[in-house]
Amino acid sequence: MKKNIIGWGIACLSLMCWNVEARSFTDDLSFNLDWQMNAPIGTDYADKISGWGMSLDAGYEVTPDWTVGLFAAFHTNHRYVGRETFPLSSTETLTTDQQQSAFQVPFGAFGRYYLYDNGYIRPYVAGKVGAMYEQNTTYLNTTGYYERPWGFYVSPEIGMNINPKRYHRYGFHVALYYSYATNQTNLFNYVENGRNNIGFRLGVCF
Repeated sequence: MKKNIIGWGIACLSLMCWNVEARSFTDDLSFNLDWQMNAPIGTDYADKISGWGMSLDAGYEVTPDWTVGLFAAFHTNHRYVGRETFPLSSTETLTTDQQQSAFQVPFGAFGRYYLYDNGYIRPYVAGKVGAMYEQNTTYLNTTGYYERPWGFYVSPEIGMNINPKRYHRYGFHVALYYSYATNQTNLFNYVENGRNNIGFRLGVCF
């Protein structure tokens, strides 16, 4: 009987320790889900400012000040170009207007360092590194031409988590970022050698 009681005690203690570890791991997870606006710089292909984008960060707090994790985002920029004449060969030309579209999907890993935490605000600096898939499409009157380049992606970011209730898990997230990707495109005499963006994110943290 005594052995049974000891066995049950050990089993209950093990289960309690497992639950504590499970809760602790869950508590250290964090997520940011954002709407984003960006403006391409240093390019003349699909270079108009746009709010057609979203971003998701999934992180794990390795210390109270440091979080590491994975990220993914998407964004689309556009540009309308009036009628122009393009040389197709030494003897052929094409005169048309066009609609340019740059669809970007960066993803990879990030590290984030929190500068301050009073329970209500947590400002931070972060860096993201990964790859970016891009589909650049030029739409003409009746057809479209596209390229799908891949590139290396890097993005520094500054931001802040804002919690209306002190040390509460749910709150708001704001951030400013710059990104550079090595993707290259050459469509109808519009050449892009790398994609630069500056942008703003607004969303929720949980």
